[in-house]
Amino acid sequence: MSRLHSENHLVSRIGWLRAAVLGANDGIVSTASLIVGVASASTGSGEILVAGIAGMVAGAMSMAAGEYVSVSSQADTENADLARERAELATQPEAELSELASIYEKRGLTPDLARQVAEQLTASNALEAHARDELGIVEHLAARPVEAALTSALTFAIGAALPLALVIFSPASILVYTVSIASLLFLALLGAVGAKAGGADVVKATVRVTFWGAAAMALTAGIGALVGTAV
Repeated sequence: MSRLHSENHLVSRIGWLRAAVLGANDGIVSTASLIVGVASASTGSGEILVAGIAGMVAGAMSMAAGEYVSVSSQADTENADLARERAELATQPEAELSELASIYEKRGLTPDLARQVAEQLTASNALEAHARDELGIVEHLAARPVEAALTSALTFAIGAALPLALVIFSPASILVYTVSIASLLFLALLGAVGAKAGGADVVKATVRVTFWGAAAMALTAGIGALVGTAV
């Protein structure tokens, strides 16, 4: 008796994982960059904290709104395609059947087998077959605007809270260095965790996230120093 081969694919996580990593990464980078830039202008710790909190709140709301609008647009497009496909299945069933068979034939099946597969899948669930194999829409990759918006906002706030905490506990004289170094460590950890959760290369993801975070903070610190000197 043969045993079923069990596989654990990670692609089903791609929707919320993308939003979570993007939100946390932006939370750390934007808030840390803001803090470093303001601190480089020699502003007092109270003003730095207020600027950081304002940046966290505004950033979280912006991430939520941006993700919701973006993913909603994707969902609208998917729904429009599905509605069009549903209408074509109702008015042109034979043409749609031939189209599905052609798709399977191009993937390597013989014409007879492709036709049989198309007929069986059409009899089972025609719209699902066309959504998956013609349009590329599958359940675990479908657009979910609310999930993306909430995930991005929450993870942005969590990411932003990390450099913000350092403003409270770090001496003002070394705040720029403390926030910069700690934020890079946070980013490295985020890159590693995100890559591990998604089954990707940990080292590559960690280096990529850390590099761009360092570039953003260095640029902001430089601008803040120039402004502080000019003022």
